[in-house]
Amino acid sequence: MTMTTSPTPSGPGFGERLRTGFGLLGPRHPRHALPMDQVDALTLPIGDDGVVVGVNNEGQPAILGVNRPTPYDIVLIGGLWTAQVMALRSAATGARVAVETGRPQAWMQMVHAMGGGQNGLSVYDVGRVPPQGASAGTPVLVVRDCGMRPPRGRVVSGPWQSVLTLLPYLSPVAPRLLRQARLAGIQRVSPDEAAELGRTMGLSRTEVESLPGLPDGVTLWCTDRDRQYVLTQPTDAEIGLLGTPRRMD
Repeated sequence: MTMTTSPTPSGPGFGERLRTGFGLLGPRHPRHALPMDQVDALTLPIGDDGVVVGVNNEGQPAILGVNRPTPYDIVLIGGLWTAQVMALRSAATGARVAVETGRPQAWMQMVHAMGGGQNGLSVYDVGRVPPQGASAGTPVLVVRDCGMRPPRGRVVSGPWQSVLTLLPYLSPVAPRLLRQARLAGIQRVSPDEAAELGRTMGLSRTEVESLPGLPDGVTLWCTDRDRQYVLTQPTDAEIGLLGTPRRMD
């Protein structure tokens, strides 16, 4: 097969398309036309592309687009179980997952189940994650499971490399991490933590009051403009590997 190289895309608006996540420009092909009387015959599955993190209040799949051409930071204030489900599902979509953790034994069962680190998931000590070489063909999710006060990471988010930082509770470093995150997930926390998160993230009174009573497996996912409660429902295989949903480990 002969490979050809195309010129580097440029011009007005190209940087904006990358920033907003529309991706890289592909090769040029002739346009395909469909007569109007044949449109109703199409049955194409149209929806978001990414990892199914659960279902929303309407029972619809909640999709998290982890593999992006721009840096993407996620903070999850919650349990290890949810972070591991997200790592497992990200690997299933073709991403490589690099776990930076101070408790490697908690991840070993996943590593063994996925082929000893050869099939998409590797575990490293804190501060020892090597450069991952992320690209459009081999996107990467770095999971930072480094306790209450994770040090500044050597491997940071970048094109096709997202970073998920897990915090078991609200900690002194949480405000800084939340400010730089594009997405934040909050699971059950204490009333004092909920009040602090409400001030830091501009949550409504209803949202703040809901946080101490969230059931296991439920996460309030927050962006700058959106809030969504999501229930993560494990598959039978995930239950066999990770157990049932839980906030504490």
